[in-house]
Amino acid sequence: MLKFCANTTALYPGVGLLDSLAQAARDGFDAVEMRFPHAEPVPVLAGALQDLRLILVQFNLTMGDFAGGERGIACLPGREAEFRAGIDRALTWAVPLGVQQLNCPAGIVPPGADAAACVAVLVANLHFAADRLAAHGIRLQLEPVNRRDTPGAVVATTAEYEAVAARVASDNLFLQYDFYHMQIMQGDLVPGFLRLLPRINHLQVADTPGRHEPGTGEINYAFVLGQVARSGYAGWVGLEYVPAASVARGMGWMDALRG
Repeated sequence: MLKFCANTTALYPGVGLLDSLAQAARDGFDAVEMRFPHAEPVPVLAGALQDLRLILVQFNLTMGDFAGGERGIACLPGREAEFRAGIDRALTWAVPLGVQQLNCPAGIVPPGADAAACVAVLVANLHFAADRLAAHGIRLQLEPVNRRDTPGAVVATTAEYEAVAARVASDNLFLQYDFYHMQIMQGDLVPGFLRLLPRINHLQVADTPGRHEPGTGEINYAFVLGQVARSGYAGWVGLEYVPAASVARGMGWMDALRG
């Protein structure tokens, strides 16, 4: 049976962290993921998760100046010390909260920058992060993101992920496979998923166009997730979409899969 977790950043925009956790529990989720957990001290967040009986599945490593357009700093030359400090900060939350996986936003190649140099920085940073997280039993993930929403993304396809992963050469670097991004960039969703299944540690779903819940766009999620269930995939499926109306009103697709 597939395991779904609510991406509180996407599903409950504009809601405070603790309120978003409470809303996820009210909507019937028993696990959550989020962009960042840092809005609350660890003891407060731990208490809320325990009271609501929620598992915190994952969050992101630092994304830099998100409001200023940055989408990760892992590929940015000259920001290596900041990236490494971000890993230490993430561990401050992840270890006591029992988080077993972290996603690394790779970032955007700056205008005029040498793309190959950015990839080299990314490889070195991922190698460091994979080793650092492995020491705590935490898996590192890299997610290709589409270049329509994120122009200049340094890693946007599974082929680019594989090229980077081959250079990192770590058993602790996994793939976060987001069907929304993959539909936009390359399609062939199920064959791509099945081929890379041994390296996939986390899935995310949203439909396209619109990035709303499954069933609102062109992806046949009944087929796609049926294939995922039959594959033996044992990880989480993160709901990283913007509800077309409300979360509760848009969850019929989950009921159909379960029924």
